[in-house]
Amino acid sequence: MNGRILPTGNRRASKRLGALFPALAALMLLASAAVGREIGPQSQVSLKQVEKLVGLWKDHFAGADGLQQRRTAFRALMETTPGPTRIQVRHVDADGVDAELMWPARLHHPIGQRVILYIHGGGFSGGSIRTHSLLAGSLAKATSSDVLLIEYRLMPEYTYPAQINDALTAYRWLLDNGYRSDNVIVAGDDAGGNIAIETVLRQMQAAKPLPAAVIALSPITDLAATGGSMTANANSDPLVGSTSIEALRKAYLGSRSPTDPQASPLYADMAGFPPLLLQVGSGEVLLDDTLRLADKARQAGVDVTTEIWPGMPHQWQLFPSLLDDADRSSQNIAEFAIRHFEDKPEE
Repeated sequence: MNGRILPTGNRRASKRLGALFPALAALMLLASAAVGREIGPQSQVSLKQVEKLVGLWKDHFAGADGLQQRRTAFRALMETTPGPTRIQVRHVDADGVDAELMWPARLHHPIGQRVILYIHGGGFSGGSIRTHSLLAGSLAKATSSDVLLIEYRLMPEYTYPAQINDALTAYRWLLDNGYRSDNVIVAGDDAGGNIAIETVLRQMQAAKPLPAAVIALSPITDLAATGGSMTANANSDPLVGSTSIEALRKAYLGSRSPTDPQASPLYADMAGFPPLLLQVGSGEVLLDDTLRLADKARQAGVDVTTEIWPGMPHQWQLFPSLLDDADRSSQNIAEFAIRHFEDKPEE
């Protein structure tokens, strides 16, 4: 068990205090996160880098209230970032799901040994291959593996469970096209983290081959938004809030219960789930979505690695051109993936 997880006692104390003293609770979470091996405390350079990124985020999202407006704002923000370099890309039709298969330019193959199925975030309504191509390309190079980055259907045009169905189709397409399940890792951020976990849960329910591991970055695991950090971190998270979670829940689920384990993995039976890496920023409102899922999975016998990154905003991994910590966290993701691939890349 990796030593980066916040101690249970500290989390419970922070939640109790969070109801009364949100600012104090946030400070306690930050202090506890800094204890984690290899991570924290946040440097002054990192603080300034995050301030710049948050400013850019606010500039692009000013006045973007609806799902379509936020989709457009996210696309415009990510178009200001560089694309990947030193990779090869091939467009594929994964049984009806548009996708790009990318691999390091130094490798020469149509289908490789290892692959990461990456499911982009964006609140079920935004994000695309373009918004996440830099992260995907970086992971391909760092792991010497392929990455299948999919273009799943989005809200409001398509609601639950279209997004999960597309990811599951893409996963099974990989297995049907030369990849062994023990060389496949499923990953995603934000809503993509939710979809990644739900995809694997459905594969478990069908008693079909599971991936070697799962990676979820600040995943939305509780669409009922009951975590204490929704309140405790409300003032420290400029990007996501309980109001935005409630809005996407209504659009995504309609009348379906937000505690349905088929939609919110926090309420699912995690027994038998593959090894799981979770990353989250210490000040995110989604902090408890990560920590409670980690607790539940670990109690079910899952091999869980949890990283709490001091001061990092939501989806910080997408911005290596602005944040040194994006590079650091992506390296941790790559190291986790390499450890769990059955066929390791050559040194």
